[in-house]
This record gives sequence, C-alpha cells and structure tokens, in this order.
Amino acid sequence: MKINRHGLLLLLLAVLLAGGCAMGPNYHRPPVDATGDFRFATNQTAGSIADVPWWGLFKDTNLQDLIRVALTNNYNVRQAADRVEEARQLVTVARAPLFPQIGYGGEVGRGRNSVFNTPAVQNGVTTSSTVVGVNAVWEIDFWGRVRRLTEAARANYLATDQGRRGVIISLISDVATDYFTLLDLDQELQIQRAATNAYAGSYRIFNDRRTNGVASRLETDRASAALASAAIVIPQLEIQIATTEDQINVLLGRRGGAIPRGSLTNEPPMPAEVPAGLPSTLLQRRPDILASEDALVAANANIGASMANFFPQIGLTTFFGKVSPELSAFSGGSTTAWNVGATLAGPLFQGGQLRAQYRVSKAQFDEAKSAYEQTVITAFQEVSDVLISQQKLAEESVYNAQAVDSLTSSVELSTERYLNGMSSYFEVLEAQQELYPAQRAQVQTQVNQLISVVLLYQALGGGWDAVDHPEPAKH
Repeated sequence: MKINRHGLLLLLLAVLLAGGCAMGPNYHRPPVDATGDFRFATNQTAGSIADVPWWGLFKDTNLQDLIRVALTNNYNVRQAADRVEEARQLVTVARAPLFPQIGYGGEVGRGRNSVFNTPAVQNGVTTSSTVVGVNAVWEIDFWGRVRRLTEAARANYLATDQGRRGVIISLISDVATDYFTLLDLDQELQIQRAATNAYAGSYRIFNDRRTNGVASRLETDRASAALASAAIVIPQLEIQIATTEDQINVLLGRRGGAIPRGSLTNEPPMPAEVPAGLPSTLLQRRPDILASEDALVAANANIGASMANFFPQIGLTTFFGKVSPELSAFSGGSTTAWNVGATLAGPLFQGGQLRAQYRVSKAQFDEAKSAYEQTVITAFQEVSDVLISQQKLAEESVYNAQAVDSLTSSVELSTERYLNGMSSYFEVLEAQQELYPAQRAQVQTQVNQLISVVLLYQALGGGWDAVDHPEPAKH
C-alpha cells in the first residue's frame, strides 16, 4: 500500500495546530492591597531612594571599594550565580522534548536458529545480520504538558535569579552596616580613651591633694575605681573592632586583616530626605517578592502539567538505515530500510496516582500563593518599621545633643567648684560618669541613623537595576 505523503503532512499539521493550547489555568497575580502610602512615610512621592544605585548612595570611597571587592569575591554571591546557571540549564532540559530527539544506532549479529533478529527459527542455518540507522522520536505536545513544564522551569530560573539579586543587595547592606559599625566602635574607643585619661587626671589631682592632706582616701579610692572602670571598656571595644573587621573580611571573601576606613566625623552625609516611594513599586522591585511570585508562576504551571498526565501522549517515530545479511552493512546486497510511525500511550489505571499528583500540584500552588502574600505583607512591615525608626532616631539625636552639651558644661562647672573647695569630688565623679556614656550614646544614635538608611535601602530592594554594573570609584 502506498503512503499518501500529502495526507500524512496534513494530519501532522492538524495535530500541531490542535496542540496550540496548554492545559491548566493561566497565571494571574493574586490581588494585593498596595494602595496608599507606607505607614509612617512623611515624604509621599513616587520617587524612592531605592532608585539610586548603591555607589550614588554611599559616597565614602573606602566603603565603595569594600563593596566592589565583596561583589567580586563573596562566596555566597558565587554560589548564587552557580544556582542561576543551574536553573538556566534546567530550562533547556525541560524544553528539549518539544523538539525531535534524534539518535543513531547499529546492530551486528550472527547465530543459528537465533531469535535475536527474527522470531522465525531458520532450520539450523547460520546467518549474519547488520543494521545501521538513524532514528527520531518526537512527542507532539498536544496537551501542553512539555510547555507547562518549560514554563515552570523558566519561572524557577527567574526566581533563582531574583534570589541572586537578593543575595547581592543583602551583601551590600551587610558590608555598609558593618562598616558604619566599625566607625562607631572607633569613635566610641576614642571617647573611652578620653574618659580614661580624664579619670587618670582626676586621680592624680586627688592623690596630690591627699598627699598634701587636703583630700581624703575615700576620694582617691573612688577616683582610682572610676579610672579602672573606664579602662576596662577599652579592651572590650578593641575586641569588637577586631571581630567586626574579621566579619567584613568574610564578606569580602578573604582572610582577616585591617579594614581601610575613614572616621565618623568625616563621613560623607547621607541624603537629607529619604523618600520611600509607593508600595505598588515595591512589588516590582524587591527581589524576594519577585522570587516568591516566580515560584507561584511555576506552581501554577505544574498544575497544567499534572492535568496533561491524565491524557495520552502522542508521538511520531522515524527510522532510516541500512540492513544487510552480511557483517559489513555497506557491502553488496545491503538494502535501505525506513519507517514512519505514530505512537499513543495513556493511563488506564494508576491506583489514584495521577489524581493525587494533581492534588499535590494544587496544594503546592495554594502554599506558594500564601507564601507570596506573606512575603508582600512582611516587606511592607519592614519598610514601615525602618521609617518609624528613622523618625524616632531623629528625635533621639536631638535629645542626645542636648544631654551632651549640658553634661559637658556640668563637668566643667563641678571640676571648677571642686578645685575651689566649693563641692566634693563626688559631684565631679557623678558628672563625668554621666557625660562619657552620653557621648557614646550620641555616637551610637548617629551611626544608627546611617544604618537605618541602609536598612531602608535594603527593605525597598534598593539598587535592584544597578547592582550588577557598579561604576568605578572616583577618587
């Protein structure tokens, strides 16, 4: 019987056209209330600090250099990049069945009454056979199973890439936070050394007065104790400085060493106003939200793939090769062999496996949906928390400045009164013991204000479109 090639082509075209729609629901983003403004936002504007690239936000050239080293050498960033490459290749793996799977093969045999090549017993005759050919198998994605799996793999790839971006933004935030913490510790150490020197000076004065019979031993002992208490803090701060440097070096992907840095007093100022932007833009910028949504897209696509498993898989098979009764397939007498066929395979009874797989995919979608909604709510909370923190830190800074000014004057006046015999040493000691902690608190508040800008930048997904291409530092 002759094969009607035109009819076969028309049938194939009809099958391909019929397979244009994939089974399962198409993805739609779940509704999220992103109207209005962030809670505690004072500067309501569409612009956001997150639109500024990190090198435009952090003006300290030492910090810029540290961030660049970290982006290049950090091992978490490298692992994240490897995960992205893995996910990208899995997209190709998932998409491959959409194309014909072409292979080659050969078979050589010799035997008597052999059923290796033919089911017929050949009456004791010894025969040889050789088959060499190329074969192709092509699954017609009639129900969209492969396309849905490809969609899921692509969404997982995008989620992985957003995860990489999240790692980068977290890295920038961690380096900046630790750097500002280091400046804080340097400044606190400077204050504590000044306090120790002041207590040492007081002790010398009181000891001289005691020697001359003017002061009592009680005053001298209290001065000695104050000196020792102040000196104890210095090695504690030095330990914190060393461990913070080590922590930064880990972020930089290198062994421990000194961290080049400036001073807090010379730190370039952060922006005077820090706009947060609109909540609706957060859905398009923050990596963990985008990654969570991509995971939801993948879960949605897997529902369609599990639905397609209920239906038969349709495929085409072809073979073209040479067949010969001799061991040499290319000697005389070889003949051409070819075959074109279609396959149909589908489930009849699976013990409830397919139905369970479908329900699993539905449950995974619901889980991913809840995770996405939770991620969005958490992101809004984090932004609001940083905004209220900034407002209260600004108030705290004002009170700290007032306290330090008043206590500085108090120490000067009490010391003068003591030297003039108008008050006891305890008045001086009380003023000093209040001044130096207030100075350290003032520094901590200043650094916390810097860190709050970093945390807001991170919470908003800052630098999301620029972290991969940092500009060189301008010295």
